[in-house]
Amino acid sequence: MPRSVIVVGTGNAALCAAIAALEKGAEVLLLEKADEALAGGNTKYTAGAMRFAYDGKADLMPLLRDMDDPRLPQTDFGSYTVDKFSEDLLGFNDGRPLSPEQQSLVSLSGETMQWLASHDVRFEPIYTRQSFEKDGRHIFWGGLTLAAQNEGVGLFDMELAAVKRMGGTVRYNSAVTGLIQDGNRVTGVKVGKEEIGADAVILASGGFEADEALRVKHMGPNWKAAKVRGTPHNTGDGLSMAVAAGAAEYGLYAGCHATPMDLYMADFGGLDLPPGERKNYRKISYFLGVMLNANGKRFVDEGANFRNYTYAQYGAAILNEPGQFAWQVFDSKVFDLLYAEYRFHDAHFVQADTLEQLVTQLKGVDAAAALETLHAYNAAVDDAVPFDPTILDGKSTNGLSLAKSHWAQRINHGPFRAFPVTGGITFTYGGLKVDDAGNVLTETGHPIGGLFACGEIVGGVFFAGYPGGSGLTSGAVFGRRAGYGAASA
Repeated sequence: MPRSVIVVGTGNAALCAAIAALEKGAEVLLLEKADEALAGGNTKYTAGAMRFAYDGKADLMPLLRDMDDPRLPQTDFGSYTVDKFSEDLLGFNDGRPLSPEQQSLVSLSGETMQWLASHDVRFEPIYTRQSFEKDGRHIFWGGLTLAAQNEGVGLFDMELAAVKRMGGTVRYNSAVTGLIQDGNRVTGVKVGKEEIGADAVILASGGFEADEALRVKHMGPNWKAAKVRGTPHNTGDGLSMAVAAGAAEYGLYAGCHATPMDLYMADFGGLDLPPGERKNYRKISYFLGVMLNANGKRFVDEGANFRNYTYAQYGAAILNEPGQFAWQVFDSKVFDLLYAEYRFHDAHFVQADTLEQLVTQLKGVDAAAALETLHAYNAAVDDAVPFDPTILDGKSTNGLSLAKSHWAQRINHGPFRAFPVTGGITFTYGGLKVDDAGNVLTETGHPIGGLFACGEIVGGVFFAGYPGGSGLTSGAVFGRRAGYGAASA
């Protein structure tokens, strides 16, 4: 008899777990809390970008949907080695060595992408967000090169199609409310009053970012005001069930992925937008300008590093400022370089021909202090260094207590625009401890029989932040592992 496996959730991690279990001959049932339209967890709300180790262009070509794209011969993808991926993760560990989970993420990232491609999950170069044109060539930067076709929705669609081709079954509107246990072994789940037995259960139900009380409990009062970038259904249900079943809490519960978002976005993300606009509330081109708080002061180094390495932290930085908002200020020199999300029909901004006029429109901001900050910033820009957004150009400020380390251009060419932003939470970092087969562990390090986990619910993968695109890759790596483990246990 084939083994029966229940997967809780239908996001990227859940679908990868299902594909892997089906590969091993298991019968797989996915149970989704949401209705069919809102299924997919946070995956549908992402840009579909995935960070992985590769040695060069030859490693990328088999992953592409369109290998005849005329831009490819004029594209420099560079390389992104295992060592560089490891180094980037270490930069967010606050002095911690790489965790076992991070080591697995790095070492398995490349082969997991090849595995996805073998199931007809295909990708395309991220020309619009991860490259700039220079001397007639497309130069990729920041180690992030590929995203799923049609972004996160496309990733979900392709993975779900693979699950269905392989014989997996999905039930919607089926919130799992508890685990069934026989001694120290999980033998199924409860869906309301219904009990469904299985040889193994895989929790792929996301974190707790959509639960205001849990955000405040684990991360502090500032997080009450955070906008939720993704699904309203990630309320920590699976995490609570696992802990009640004896699982160990693991990882940094006070940490999360949080990005600058439009101050006036809804409390949760929306899937009613066209594919190219689903991230329209995100505002992550701050590196091309400056950010001002209510006191009219800068509070982060906007050019500390490539956007990939700072955006997941700067949402939290905004929430730590007075009033939990900021304004991103740009001049017309960079309007064409701003990501498309700044030009969507409902992007909120103010515009003026002079800085003096602009600061009076910055609601909630000390206008006099803001003007003083902008003048001081302009005076500090090093004009001897050329601006080059394709590299860490070293074009910095001199003499400011808070420098801008790269891409520091004077904000002096009108018209000027400013965009109001706050912090938007994407996913949480605290979760469960799993072994190399994806089995959930107790405080004493013993596996809970029949219980596996993957995706956001796995702790120890991220700490003080992360390099962009690592989240989806983590879901795929640990989803594949959990699927194989559940089908073989």
